[in-house]
Amino acid sequence: MTNKVKVHGRCDKRFSAVKEAFQNNFDSDKEVGASFAATIDGKFVVDIWGGYADAAQERPWQRDTIVNVFSTTKVMTALCALMLVDRGQLDLDASVARYWPEFAQAGKENLPVRYLLSHQSGLAAFDEPITEETYYDWNRATNLLAAQKPAWEPGKHSGYHAITFGYLVGEVVRRITNKTLGTFFREEVAIPLHADFHIGLPEELDSRVGELIPPPVLKPGEPGYFEIDPNSLAWKVMMNPPPNYNALKGRAWRGAEIPAANGHGNARSVARVGAAMACGGELDGVRLLGLPTIERAIEEQCYGTDLVLGIPIRWGLGVALNSKEMPISPNPRTFSWGGAGGSKMIIDLDAKLSWGYVMNKMVAGLLGDTRSMGIAQALYAAL
Repeated sequence: MTNKVKVHGRCDKRFSAVKEAFQNNFDSDKEVGASFAATIDGKFVVDIWGGYADAAQERPWQRDTIVNVFSTTKVMTALCALMLVDRGQLDLDASVARYWPEFAQAGKENLPVRYLLSHQSGLAAFDEPITEETYYDWNRATNLLAAQKPAWEPGKHSGYHAITFGYLVGEVVRRITNKTLGTFFREEVAIPLHADFHIGLPEELDSRVGELIPPPVLKPGEPGYFEIDPNSLAWKVMMNPPPNYNALKGRAWRGAEIPAANGHGNARSVARVGAAMACGGELDGVRLLGLPTIERAIEEQCYGTDLVLGIPIRWGLGVALNSKEMPISPNPRTFSWGGAGGSKMIIDLDAKLSWGYVMNKMVAGLLGDTRSMGIAQALYAAL
């Protein structure tokens, strides 16, 4: 880059190497705009940002810039369900149909709630061809899933529910609370924690949204390239409908509640929500849930090659757990998930640490973005 990007924000001296790693991503032209934040014992030790909020690099990334973090949203959605578990309103071993009677179609009358959270329900994709408008129509999306037959025997395998996760878990939350998932999250999590994260973005916040820069289209032989068989489950999950990055700029996408994929926030808000979980479910006098419920969430639900992602994943309830294939941290009680393009949310119960990484320059491939990995290594080295 012709001009060195200046990193803004605060970083405790102890974690100066974290800021250097963050800066290095800009210096090596891996970033356009990004933010990184980390908490220990609920207190921020790093809260930094830099670069530009647009592809033309004319609009600086500000302290309050937010972007679509895609599947990092799933951790927020899972948290809402876990809060209901903690309150005794949701039984993980009860049938989904107990809360959502219409779900008891196509042989799903006994499918337990935990299978929705662990991507084992067999409802990873919409069976019939849909358009983007289905994403914006909650009743249509949930009705389609309620009527569907599972693509495999529920509980036998995991198959990443890239989009359907949010409608499935969100509808259970709605049936119990009479609140949409976005409303429940806003009222019960975001507002009490003062976390600038939104599932269903109000129009008045559009001016703060950074422009996502789509990943490059890779060719065979290039690092990160993968080919999806048009007859595969992965194709149905990822290509029905095909990705449309232009839609992400529209009010319809931003304003809808798509709890698996359209959360908007920054690293500070991601780390703030993560801090509540890292501290056992309570932060600054705000209790979301108890530690026993968090520990239930990180009990292994399944561990094997995911039918959609094609790699071994050790799933808890709505989160991935530490494994030899995906070593999230040196500490065993660490859980996480991330979003397409590179965003990440990590919660480490052993270190009482949380961190979030949010950016607008997307990388290709489903997993394996190295930008946040270098930052995380510097973070753990300083502990």
